[in-house]
Amino acid sequence: MVTRDKQLMVLSGAMGLLAAILVGTGEFLLHYDPLARFSESGYEFMQAASNPRQTVGHFLGVFGAPLYIIGCWHIYLMLKPAGQKTALIAFFIGSFGFVMGTVWISSRASIGALIHFQATGGQVQPLVELYRLRYETLLTVIRLTTLILSGLIVYGALTGKSHYPKLMALFNPAVLLLLNFGVYLLLPSVGKFLMPIALNIGFGVFFILSLMQVRKIIF
Repeated sequence: MVTRDKQLMVLSGAMGLLAAILVGTGEFLLHYDPLARFSESGYEFMQAASNPRQTVGHFLGVFGAPLYIIGCWHIYLMLKPAGQKTALIAFFIGSFGFVMGTVWISSRASIGALIHFQATGGQVQPLVELYRLRYETLLTVIRLTTLILSGLIVYGALTGKSHYPKLMALFNPAVLLLLNFGVYLLLPSVGKFLMPIALNIGFGVFFILSLMQVRKIIF
């Protein structure tokens, strides 16, 4: 018999996966550059996407990102048997990071518009620098919370008290994120499709694996 908690595990995990798909699609539309100029400091890669494409990407990302908080509730439910305090800490840290991520992605279409303006002869470099100071810092926040969240997932898996098997410690979001960078370094022709949405791919794979574990619990 499927209990209410197990139904919530499935629903919340599915919402986390949906967030990864929506935000990943949005970021791809905002960021993908066939020339893979992601390491350049002047946001040149954003010239590859037209303003209409970036607008669509903006709304997909902004509307999809809050669903990650529901995905964090899925992680809470999965970690809860290992200790409610640890599970709550994971939920709040993960949620905080994704709130910052929502603010960050909401700004991408704006910087894209400025770069297009600059490419046509405008002088907006001071505005670009101000953007970097105000918003790129938020990306560092979500990277840090992803690292902490991954550590809590590893802890919950290795204790054997959560719903995650010990092997799941190897498939935490931080490791999956690093694998994207590894693919980019070893196979740039493939990695250039992954790098614009690396964080979402990492969490997307994680939620798929987590939902597979829920299936084992239910059935």
